[in-house]
Amino acid sequence: MAIATMTTPLPISLFPFLLLISALCFSICHANSNLLCIQSEREALLKFKNHLIDPSNRLSSWVEGGDCCKWIGVICHNSTGYVNQLHLAAPLSQPDFDAPLAEWEAYVRSKLRGKINPSLLELKHLSSLDLSNNDFSSIHIPKIFGLLESLTYLNLSDALFQGAIPHNLGNLSKLQYLDLGGNDLKSKSLQWVSGLSSLQYLDLSYADLHKATDWVKVTFKLPSLLELHLSECGLDNDPSPTSLSSTKSLVVLDLSWNRFSSVPKWIFSLHGLVSIDLSHNSLEGSIPDYFGNISFLEVLDLSGNHLNSSIPNSLYSLNRLQFLCLNDTQLQGTISSAIGNLSSVTHLYLSENQLTGQIPLSIGELSSLKLFDVSKNQLNGQIPLSIGQLSSLEFFDVSENQLNGQIPLSIGELSSLKLFDVSENQLNGTFPLSFGRLESLETLDCGYNLLQGVVSETHFSDLTRLTTLAASHNRLRFEPNSSWIPPFQCERIELGHWHLGPKFPQWLKFQKKLSYLDISYAGISDVMPTWFLNLPTQFEYLNLSSNQLTGEISYLNVTDIVDVRSNRFIGPLPRVFSTVTILYMSNNSFSGSLSQLICDPSSGKLMGVLYIDKNLISGDIPDCWNHWQRLDILNLGSNNLTGKIPPSLGHINLSMLILRNNTMFGELPSTLQNSTNLIMFDLSENHFSGSVPVWIGDKLSNLVILSLRSNNFDGHIPHKICDLQSLQNLDLAYNNISGVIPKCFNNLSAMATTNKIFNSVFSKYAVDDSFFFKALLVLKGREDEYGSTLGLVTSMDLSANSLTGEIPKEIGSLVGLLSLNFSGNLLIGNIPESIGNMELMESLDLSMNRLNGKIPPSFSNLNFLNHFNVSYNNLTGQIPTSTQLQSFDNLSYVGNHLCGPPLTKNCTSKGIPTDIANNGSSSEGSKVNSLYVSIALGFVMGFWGLVAPLFFIKSWRIAYYRKLDHICSKMYVFWATMGM
Repeated sequence: MAIATMTTPLPISLFPFLLLISALCFSICHANSNLLCIQSEREALLKFKNHLIDPSNRLSSWVEGGDCCKWIGVICHNSTGYVNQLHLAAPLSQPDFDAPLAEWEAYVRSKLRGKINPSLLELKHLSSLDLSNNDFSSIHIPKIFGLLESLTYLNLSDALFQGAIPHNLGNLSKLQYLDLGGNDLKSKSLQWVSGLSSLQYLDLSYADLHKATDWVKVTFKLPSLLELHLSECGLDNDPSPTSLSSTKSLVVLDLSWNRFSSVPKWIFSLHGLVSIDLSHNSLEGSIPDYFGNISFLEVLDLSGNHLNSSIPNSLYSLNRLQFLCLNDTQLQGTISSAIGNLSSVTHLYLSENQLTGQIPLSIGELSSLKLFDVSKNQLNGQIPLSIGQLSSLEFFDVSENQLNGQIPLSIGELSSLKLFDVSENQLNGTFPLSFGRLESLETLDCGYNLLQGVVSETHFSDLTRLTTLAASHNRLRFEPNSSWIPPFQCERIELGHWHLGPKFPQWLKFQKKLSYLDISYAGISDVMPTWFLNLPTQFEYLNLSSNQLTGEISYLNVTDIVDVRSNRFIGPLPRVFSTVTILYMSNNSFSGSLSQLICDPSSGKLMGVLYIDKNLISGDIPDCWNHWQRLDILNLGSNNLTGKIPPSLGHINLSMLILRNNTMFGELPSTLQNSTNLIMFDLSENHFSGSVPVWIGDKLSNLVILSLRSNNFDGHIPHKICDLQSLQNLDLAYNNISGVIPKCFNNLSAMATTNKIFNSVFSKYAVDDSFFFKALLVLKGREDEYGSTLGLVTSMDLSANSLTGEIPKEIGSLVGLLSLNFSGNLLIGNIPESIGNMELMESLDLSMNRLNGKIPPSFSNLNFLNHFNVSYNNLTGQIPTSTQLQSFDNLSYVGNHLCGPPLTKNCTSKGIPTDIANNGSSSEGSKVNSLYVSIALGFVMGFWGLVAPLFFIKSWRIAYYRKLDHICSKMYVFWATMGM
């Protein structure tokens, strides 16, 4: 140092002397460096290493004869050479959940494992020990740590130690920092902590302390304690509150993720607190005003509780507060204009509550504000113009509210803004040109609003840092120049329901980092460009659905979710990555066989959802499904598939199998009974034959929808069907099924309750705008597709079979049914009175049978009927009086001997038609004119010549009903079109 501060030049004669001194110094220093590592400590460290497992070989420098002070993680004292610090925390932090597998493997390999050798006791001067973030999941914390008397710093956090915390850690009187958080530890008492007289930082997070009722008494007596972290320790309300008036040192208190039902009152005696975290407890009631008395408070987190109150005015007086988090606390009321008093606040979280009213103008007074999040509330009104004054604002999230009006132009003043999210509101007006000035913007999300107008290149002129552009579901038109090169490189673009066509957007070819793209419903009618299929980027999500794209797709460069539904693609099915989990290709003109896709060993390994319905796929379904073990939903309906169901398809435990509207045949393979997770099973409109398998009711106990409609099934309805407790939709119509209707149908409990299972069964299959479970159901005489409301629909259709016997009265217990169709069978007897108990019924069809007697008076209870048909039976008597039954026309009752409104035929006082009552009652009536006899005979012969075969020849009846359905469908479409 002295030489360095000299200001006069040195004599030349001194240079050789100085060189000699320098050489000697280097020699001595080098010698000292070789002698720095104490031999006994080097041997102790090598013994310690030998008991460790080091997958990533990060202790490779720890070798025999080496200088241990130069080993990685080892720090020695500069003068004595003793090891005083050992820092062996795993070097890699945990990757994101969706990070590549290689990152996860590297992270796992970076962790030390094995055992802790007692040789560490040889390190007498060790003051700092860090083994955090490793994997010691098979061992307890060694008791030897409590014998390292020189320790001032001990960090074992997230090292997966387990078992009881050794109490001899309390012997470490010099310890200032102790972090045992993130392990699987427990302690029945914290009395051992009382010996840590020098402790300033204590973290026991995730330790099971629910039996340690002394935790308050012990920890708050530590005279030097500054930070206390007891997150997720199973702590409950303290039964005996302790006075903490003598505790003045504590600055940070973290009691998050525990079981407190109220804020502990002793907290408010800790006037020096700077940070309080009580998030994710079970706090109830109002937010205490006492928080306003903690004048030094900078951080307050009460999120994830049940504080169903308004924001107290006392919080607005905390002028030192920098971080306020009240997310998901069931807050009500409005945001007061007094929020402008929080002059120091930088982060303000109020999302996921029930806040109402407007965002106050005073928000513009928060000059230090960096983050403002009021998403998922019920706020209304406009976004205040004053947000343009928030020069420090980086994150602005008001999504999922009821905001209206225009996006203020002052948004362009926020030069620091990184995230702007106003999605899922009712904002109108145009896409502001001022967006183009936000040079720092990384995420722009204004999707699901009412924005309209033309968007140009100027709107994106300076957005060089933009990585997410999300604006789907607006009424916007993007018309860039064909040679436009975007200034940004986005990773995520969502422009669904924009008008981007008719040409495919050329500017996408310049997006080299794109992994998520949605340009569905974009009015694109173009040939799929080759350059797009050959982009160097790999998509995780690609949605091109509901355009008019044409051409062939040989290969899809997508790793996770593909949606190309409702286009005009032709040619064979494309090849896909083995990592694809969801593949939508419905409603195109793909042709050829399934073999290339299904039988490729690299396909389908991770596939969970596969839709290829409504295409031109032909041939048999190949018998090579064994490697599709993750497949959950399969829809191959409405193609030209033939042949039988392959046995290997039954080796996948599907939740949904749809093969409807093909030309498949044969009996159902017994392997399908292995698909015990099936919720929807639709084989309708094929040529399957044989009896309805008993194993459907015996093995497929989770079925909610079973449709075997329009096939050639025969035999009886198996009684095992009655065991399907979750069945809500049963369709066996248009088959050759005979026998009686099982009385045990009253065991179908999902049909016998008005409480639907929609949320518990179907909702988990809703992803974004897609609802995987969709079904075509024939209700009210027409076929409709049900998606998000499918779980609310219950129906039973046994029409157009050869069922005999009476309608069992037990049917009336199915009070949850919305639609019941027994038409076109050979049923006899009276209509059960109990059907009148089915008060939610919207559609009831008993036509074309041999039923007799009266329409039960209880039918007047069916107040929701909008489709009703009992025509062509042998019913007699007066039609019961009700609002609904009189609203149907004659066609609902024709072919019977009924009277009373809505029919023009009157009833006698005994409730029989007047023409029947008067028959033969006068001499005049007995003189029948021969002309009328001829007419009657002609009518009878002609009528029964047509109708009798329908009753007695099954094939005629099925053909007739199908033709009638076809005509009705045509008429319905015609009238619906005319109505539009």
